[in-house]
Amino acid sequence: MPRGIQFEGRPVWAEISLSAIAHNLRLIRRKIGKKRKILAVVKANAYGLGAVEISKSLSRLGVEAFGVTCSSEGIELREAGIRQPILLLTGFWPGEEKRVLHYNLTPTIARIDLLRLLERVAAKSRARKSPKKFAFHLKIDTGMNRLGISPAEIGAFIREYACCPHLELAGTFTHFASSDDFRSAQNEQQEKIFADALSQLREAGISPGIVHMANSGAICARASTWAGMVRPGAVLYGYHQGFEPPDLAANIKANIQLKPCLSFRARVISLRDVAAGQPVGYSAKFVADRPSRIAVIAAGYADGIVRQRSNHGCVIVRGRLAPLVGTISMDLSMVDVTDVPGAALGDIVTIYGQDGGVSIHADQVARQIGTVTSDLLCAVGRRVPRFYIP
Repeated sequence: MPRGIQFEGRPVWAEISLSAIAHNLRLIRRKIGKKRKILAVVKANAYGLGAVEISKSLSRLGVEAFGVTCSSEGIELREAGIRQPILLLTGFWPGEEKRVLHYNLTPTIARIDLLRLLERVAAKSRARKSPKKFAFHLKIDTGMNRLGISPAEIGAFIREYACCPHLELAGTFTHFASSDDFRSAQNEQQEKIFADALSQLREAGISPGIVHMANSGAICARASTWAGMVRPGAVLYGYHQGFEPPDLAANIKANIQLKPCLSFRARVISLRDVAAGQPVGYSAKFVADRPSRIAVIAAGYADGIVRQRSNHGCVIVRGRLAPLVGTISMDLSMVDVTDVPGAALGDIVTIYGQDGGVSIHADQVARQIGTVTSDLLCAVGRRVPRFYIP
């Protein structure tokens, strides 16, 4: 445990390296060039890592904007002192528009009908306060088929926007569905559709504002998508996408060598000897095939060791890999430490991170169990204390 980390309660905690995040930010800036802006994606509590502390650090490092999911996440950052633009990536729900303006959050328009709601509130606010127009970003659906106006709706948007004199289109963006898959032509198709939509706006005399489309995968591997601003998420925290084909992934990772920021640890709270043939954990999903030494650690699926890791994968104890055994329960997990000399009560167990010369990181585990890194980062429970290491 790094010096300075002291807490009471269950011995499970997360360490977030701010220096690793700063390193990753420098790599991104070097990759995309100094003229492009960076919108740091800190939605979902910065992927479970702590949006306030991480955003404060990134703000000091000169990040130009932040991306969150909803108004409550944006308000949390405003109240923490963040002054850069905060984009609500999934827009706002009718009825939220007053507080969106009050906290100077930048809403996304993904449905044309929401423009009038925003215009109505902006007009009242402008009459009372400032002649400045209220900024929003437009999201265009180019093939994800999730959020955003369709290319066929561009004309309707142009007509509606003409009726909103108190609003300003400050940015236009789209989101890629397959930026990490080079076997698919979808990314190139989305780029073309997006370029055509931007042309329609410009031909109508409307500036699209700052243009952005590159997510983490596209930042690392698709320079044609960088535009005026990029949106790093997992890559900012030190985790690459699962690029396909795999042989391409090695080259991409070598070109931008990230530092994972999360170390997730717990302590051994019980040790017991189990005879060969004896079961361990719920439903006897693990049966010892030899006399075994089983450690119980103070972390379960409510803390972030997802149940898919039951009888699957390893943790690190005393610088050695040790397998997780039995069903992961809500508060506890079991580890076979038979082959870890000297394993003792109170030992630190590294779930993600490094111990000695051995490391296990969230992106590696994600590939092993068939999920994405952000799924595992977001799984780290609220009751797990976070410590921010400079």
